[in-house]
Amino acid sequence: MTRRYLSLTDVAERLGITKGALARYKLPQPDVLVGRARGWSEKTIDAWNASRPGRGVGGGRPRRK
Repeated sequence: MTRRYLSLTDVAERLGITKGALARYKLPQPDVLVGRARGWSEKTIDAWNASRPGRGVGGGRPRRK
């Protein structure tokens, strides 16, 4: 049985972002390496994405009072 892994382009597509935006994300360790190419299973990416903090987490500039 052939297993399918997601490339960086596939991961960006799955997350609904551009490949350029994906470069700013800290991705989990790849499930497979083929030469220098990395690959992730759909399960790995889905679990990682579900565990990421939501927008606005981590502070930022405090609001004026």
